[in-house]
Amino acid sequence: MPQKLVQTQKEEQTQQLSAVQVAFARLLELPVMDLEERVRNEMDDNEALEEAGGDEQPEQEQPDTDNNEEETDGELGDMELPEMDDQTADYLSADDVPDYLVRQNNAQEEREIQISEQSNAYDELYRQIGEQDLSERERAIMEYLIGSLDDDGYLRKDVYTLTDEMAIYHNIDAEDENVERMLRLLQTFEPRGIGAKNLQECLRIQLENPELKSVAKPTALRIINDFYKDFSLRHWAHIRQRLGISQEEMEAALQVLLHLNPKPGSGLNESASQTAPTVIPDFYLSLDEDGNIQISLNNGDTPDLRVSRSYKDTVREFSGKGNQLSRAQKEAYIYARKKVGDAQLFIELVNRRKQTLRNVMGSIAYIQQDFFRNEDDESFLVPMTLKDVAQRAGVDFSTVSRVTGSKYVRTAYGVYPLKFFFSSQFTSESGEELSSRQAKIALREIIDGEDKRKPYSDELLSKLMAEKGLPISRRTVVKYRELLGIPKSGLRKS
Repeated sequence: MPQKLVQTQKEEQTQQLSAVQVAFARLLELPVMDLEERVRNEMDDNEALEEAGGDEQPEQEQPDTDNNEEETDGELGDMELPEMDDQTADYLSADDVPDYLVRQNNAQEEREIQISEQSNAYDELYRQIGEQDLSERERAIMEYLIGSLDDDGYLRKDVYTLTDEMAIYHNIDAEDENVERMLRLLQTFEPRGIGAKNLQECLRIQLENPELKSVAKPTALRIINDFYKDFSLRHWAHIRQRLGISQEEMEAALQVLLHLNPKPGSGLNESASQTAPTVIPDFYLSLDEDGNIQISLNNGDTPDLRVSRSYKDTVREFSGKGNQLSRAQKEAYIYARKKVGDAQLFIELVNRRKQTLRNVMGSIAYIQQDFFRNEDDESFLVPMTLKDVAQRAGVDFSTVSRVTGSKYVRTAYGVYPLKFFFSSQFTSESGEELSSRQAKIALREIIDGEDKRKPYSDELLSKLMAEKGLPISRRTVVKYRELLGIPKSGLRKS
């Protein structure tokens, strides 16, 4: 059959992103440390942009350009930003724009996060020594104690042994009382639990941290102090009976205990460059005395910005004079106006970034408020998607994706990536909407309570989950079990 060419015509509606939208999208993606570098680079490139001094407020002016403001729809349609003369109109999305055009429009270049190759946890402990008012001898004792920590962060030698070793091997004349005092001081360092002689003391030190605020804290301390053996054997019912507390009080105490770190020194010998980079939270979340959620944005060392007064004066001086200007004055006017416009636009983008981040984080906190108000108990997490957050924040779901892609929030119980709060929806037999994370929690509870001499098979686990009102297939059980890092039944047998 002979081939032939056929020409057809089709009408199609597409969304085109301007350079301003591309620049804003890239700013949204940046975590706080990269934002600092981005702002510093912009200040180096544009001399009309400078750090706001002392009493002066950062400016939030609209760019002085000849283009009209135009409302945009689509991916970033929640913004009203001025258009710029650009070469990106032929590209359908930010990902399609070539890097050289992105750079020309003041967007962020792809770059690797710079990580110190020399910083480790020991350096952090030594740094904390410098925060204390210690004599030369006390400092020498403290450094020896830190050097005597094992891989888990424990100090398993007794005070008398430490005193003898310092005198014999390092010529440090230290009395037992001084060593004990320095040891107690070391146990107040971060991470909490450093310098404990065993796991029980490690958990007690963390519970006695004044920054840990929980109504279940006294109960958790009693469990560690008075019923540690039962705790290590997971005899929860016996502990609850001895304490004379309700099941809810017991569960609250266990939630506090499960958030503690049994190996606070696990990373002492690992360089920061050999592990994951240090996480800098982009948000801080806390509860006030009335239980209301408070959110603050971490701006790090990012400076407040303003437009240079000399450049603005130049624009005002030459504006409207037209033919009265010499050629050199016209060139100076055009240059100054462009720099001022770029500076004002960048300030506006940074301010819009802050507002968008607050809106998205506020929406996440509202949807997951039960989790934050119940001491970060994962069982209180509800199903949540990008669309859910986008609808509440009043932005497009792709904007939420950019905000949550590489950012973290710090709460009283830890630092979480924003992606942690998203999970798919699961419907129980009763019709209740649950998150897949809650199903995983239920599966772990079943496996933890099994007889290890006869562990449950995946088929039986599926049936037991159904009895709990969570009908999931055997294949899903295998998937969740592997995600939880739980081996199959044959390897759990003991």
